[in-house]
Amino acid sequence: MDNQRLILFIVFSFSLLLLWEAWQDKNAPAPLPPSAMSTPAGQAVPTPSQALNASAPTPAQAGFAKGQRAVVETDVLHAVIDANGGDLRQLQLLPYRETDDRNQVFTLFEDNQTTPYMAQSGLIGKNLPTHRSLFQLNPGTYRLAGGATQLEVPLTWTDPVTGVRVEKTYVFKRGSYEIAVRMRVINGGTQPVDLTPYYQLSRHGEPPRGSQFFLPTYTGAAVYTDAKKFQKVAFDKIAENKAEFEKNADNGWVGIVQHHFVAAWLPEGTIKREFYARSADGIYSAGVILAEGLLAPGQQKTFTVPLYAGPQTQTVLEQTAPGLDLARDYGWLTPLAFPIFWALDKIERIVGNWGWAIIILTIFLKLALYPLSAAGYKSMAKMKTLTPRLQKLKENYGDDRAKLHQAMADMYKTEKINPLGGCLPILIQIPVFIALYWVLLAAVEMRGAPWLGWITDLTAPDPLYILPIIMGITSVLQVKLNPQPMDPMQAKIMMIMPVMFTVMFVFFPSGLVLYWVVNNILSIAQQWWINKQVEGSKPAPAKA
Repeated sequence: MDNQRLILFIVFSFSLLLLWEAWQDKNAPAPLPPSAMSTPAGQAVPTPSQALNASAPTPAQAGFAKGQRAVVETDVLHAVIDANGGDLRQLQLLPYRETDDRNQVFTLFEDNQTTPYMAQSGLIGKNLPTHRSLFQLNPGTYRLAGGATQLEVPLTWTDPVTGVRVEKTYVFKRGSYEIAVRMRVINGGTQPVDLTPYYQLSRHGEPPRGSQFFLPTYTGAAVYTDAKKFQKVAFDKIAENKAEFEKNADNGWVGIVQHHFVAAWLPEGTIKREFYARSADGIYSAGVILAEGLLAPGQQKTFTVPLYAGPQTQTVLEQTAPGLDLARDYGWLTPLAFPIFWALDKIERIVGNWGWAIIILTIFLKLALYPLSAAGYKSMAKMKTLTPRLQKLKENYGDDRAKLHQAMADMYKTEKINPLGGCLPILIQIPVFIALYWVLLAAVEMRGAPWLGWITDLTAPDPLYILPIIMGITSVLQVKLNPQPMDPMQAKIMMIMPVMFTVMFVFFPSGLVLYWVVNNILSIAQQWWINKQVEGSKPAPAKA
């Protein structure tokens, strides 16, 4: 197999992989309703295992019902808290816009009957409030004042029979996507109370708005522990009761991941915890149950669990919680992708533009890999000089493929050319290309970031299709510079492939297409220069 066909095979295989992943996401089996549940997952109250020594609660009121509401406005968030369950029902991230409608603020949590997504919390145990209980709150709008660094939204619940009082308080901070949920339990009764709080995220199973078939990204639950690290918990596995993840630990967090954003409950310290995931009626819940111990009569206890609900910004995730940065999924090439993004981020801080940073990084990568790529291009250049003689051999031997292959092998030996000499250098470059692909796809820092002129968002497709067209033209030029296959059908396929990729790249984020265009231009220049060198130094042609 010559270098040209090898490159075609690798790129085509990578494209098929993307299409296969997209097809699987789009055609995933419908959720199977768990027989043990009669209510949707977002309404069901979790039941801990015997390891946490808690009993199942008695639901107080149907979930998802709307009650009095508190609207919270900070410099980066717009949130809605409902008295029913004290749920965080809606959350908009003000600095971000929807992919499919740039005039709309991005909505992460959504109080929608068909596609709900919310953060819920409560206490497991008899006569304790769950996310199906009715809290008391002062409805209205809570705004972060000009000089304030944080604001609090208090909710209360009291059991008139036992005298137990629960105060749930949401704490919002300026410039932060981290929301602290503080619970204060006051035991005004005569019996001890087993404190087993739980925190869960409940979401529909559809891909996020703006998702594209050609660019499949992970949408689903995730669990992180020190022992097992980052564990994906796919929605379809949850529906089939086949989800595998570490369920008991004294560390870690649980969340739901989607393209560019993540929501995660982040219990602190080494308190004993149990992770769970469940589904029903197309709603998926992932959460954590904590063991806070017994609260004696007349005593009170306060515990706080942060909720991060925001963008997958690399530096923010690293500073927020251990392992949270792994929610930004680079796949199996994470060790290679991290330094690539680090370099891209450093360049952007210097030049102040992500588009130019992509171009500069592409040039640096091309220079770093020049010795490897040059070997491959030199091999292709030498092969190109032999094309007329190879064609003549084909005419001489006709359909006698054995003699044809032997004559070709003798020619390669005489000319001291290894037809596979450039394969290894090219294969070494493939992981770099794929890692950079996932970096550009996962970088929320580029969401809404312009390059120049008509490119106003590097994570959105080129609105005028200029970059995909340039990519197609440069791909055709690359084919022309490479050795032409002797088989006419293969030659036609080689010319059709750039057209097919051009159509695919119409739907790709412009940042990815920009990288490919720059890489193509540099590759053309490098191949042209090496071709000239080889042609200028070749000896007089020998007789076939």
